[in-house]
Amino acid sequence: MNFIDAKTINKVLDYPSLIQALKEAFISNIKVPPRHHHDFKNPKEGIDSTLLLMPAWEESEALGVKIVTVSPNNAKYDLPSIQGLYLLFDAHKGGIEALMDGKALTAKRTAAASALASSYLSKKNSSSMLMIGTGALSVELIKAHSSVRNIKDVYVWGRNKNKAMKIVEQLKNDFNIKAVDNIDDAISNVDIISCATLSATPLLFGKDLKVGQHLDLVGAYKPNMREANDELIKKVDIFIDTKMATKETGDIKIPLDEGTITLEDIQADLFLLCRDLHQGRKNNEQITLFKSVGHALEDLAAAKLVKQKI
Repeated sequence: MNFIDAKTINKVLDYPSLIQALKEAFISNIKVPPRHHHDFKNPKEGIDSTLLLMPAWEESEALGVKIVTVSPNNAKYDLPSIQGLYLLFDAHKGGIEALMDGKALTAKRTAAASALASSYLSKKNSSSMLMIGTGALSVELIKAHSSVRNIKDVYVWGRNKNKAMKIVEQLKNDFNIKAVDNIDDAISNVDIISCATLSATPLLFGKDLKVGQHLDLVGAYKPNMREANDELIKKVDIFIDTKMATKETGDIKIPLDEGTITLEDIQADLFLLCRDLHQGRKNNEQITLFKSVGHALEDLAAAKLVKQKI
């Protein structure tokens, strides 16, 4: 059994091929049972951690399962909040084909899913982006979005300015990029807003939006967490990766439960977009929002692509 490390995954998974692989996966018949989502007490931190088990398979072809932990306070230990492994099996004879770094695979496929959605939902001439959050996923989201839109200007905000500056330093040769002190400094001036944080309360507010923007919400992975307020949710056309988003993220579940929005306000998911059953963005005045919670078929598609490329 081969172990495929993060360095190898980051090297072989280019965004154009990964985005195409995800699109094909959302069109395919990959089987995905409900994932296990277990919050468990972590008294040393005073906040729950989370265990995720995410299986998916193609009959007689490939089977995979991701095992991931989410530890919200890990930044203070200079550790990633998301850690885990991915096991890829031969679904015909049951043999283990590879063990992969789950953190790198998750970051790549999550960013690719956001870019896939952006290809349907952001304006084709989008050229500027605000990245909210400074975790490992942030750099990947910037790279992924720029693979489907000609992004030239990038602004980065995080609670820790030093981390934002590190992202600026890492990407300064590829973009006109700078760190901002406040979200308000850039939010009204960009075409795409991507938010990947562990914030439990909204960072984005409807009053700050302008026509034609596209929002990409990646954080708020629990039903009681939010990155956007009610005014924003009522102001946008909502798209999701899968129906699980209506139950697993507070950005969608809370407004649904409180009657702020209804299920009819959700325009489409990635299955409908990729199968050309919904056109996505209709005009340049629309404000679109894509909310993702992650899906096991994305992991399987990414893992298969890694195996093909090495």
